[in-house]
Amino acid sequence: MDPTISLIDPPVALERPADQSLAVVMASPHSGRFYPDAFMAASRLDAQAIRKSEDSFVDEIFSPAVMRGAPLLSALFPRAYCDVNREPYELDPSMFTDAIPPHANTRSLRVAGGLGTIARVVSSGEEIYQEKLPFAEADRRIRRYYRPYHGALAELVDQTMARFGTCLVLDCHSMPSTALPRDRRRRPERPDIVLGDRFATSCARSLTDLADEFLTARGYRVTRNAPYAGGFCTSHYGRPAIGLHALQIEINRALYMDERRFLRLPRIVDLASDMADLVEVLGVSEARDVPEAAE
Repeated sequence: MDPTISLIDPPVALERPADQSLAVVMASPHSGRFYPDAFMAASRLDAQAIRKSEDSFVDEIFSPAVMRGAPLLSALFPRAYCDVNREPYELDPSMFTDAIPPHANTRSLRVAGGLGTIARVVSSGEEIYQEKLPFAEADRRIRRYYRPYHGALAELVDQTMARFGTCLVLDCHSMPSTALPRDRRRRPERPDIVLGDRFATSCARSLTDLADEFLTARGYRVTRNAPYAGGFCTSHYGRPAIGLHALQIEINRALYMDERRFLRLPRIVDLASDMADLVEVLGVSEARDVPEAAE
């Protein structure tokens, strides 16, 4: 598939169940794989290298869970183009030809690493752009793509809270297998899944425990909050004291895809089935046990 396109319209996809029976909202902020032609023309990377920041096929992995009763929101634009798991103006001033506004956050660790709202590098560290950008281009992307994604997600959260009195935002991601740390003495194999709840501040511990126990029972190697504790979406939406929970799930890409060629592996089918079961288990438990403040 040619990933380039002139215009990404609409910027997001929303899959809704016939009846939302679970107080769960699934969100896939980084699975977008439509790359604007003008963006590719401005990039120094080819069509394969630019995809290294992409959470390939994560939207497909969680799509079967829609039939269990939870909506799924997916960004159609790529993370390398505009990253919605950042503050709206988390920007590196060195990327732009002109001044950026004073309200921009220019000092975060993510900006320092080149992975702000408008990324300077892909996740492998390769520079994206041939030349600096005008700030107006960053502002356009934030208004055209960032704002609609968060507007749609906030609306889903509000609807779910109004209906159930509680909501779990399941922030769905994937992680490159080679980027995962490995302690050969204590953990000789890299984790399959990392659960991030901002160290029990964005999600009730009981929900994270349940996800951990469920996935471990299915044979997955699970860790928590290392190396991924959750990003902007997890911290922004997670307010367990009012019954609003946010849990990030990172899936090792080696489980379901050829990372070099960006191809699905057969195991993606079983993985998607397990994720649908997980969403249902979490949704049923949440209706029974929460709202509950994080411990």
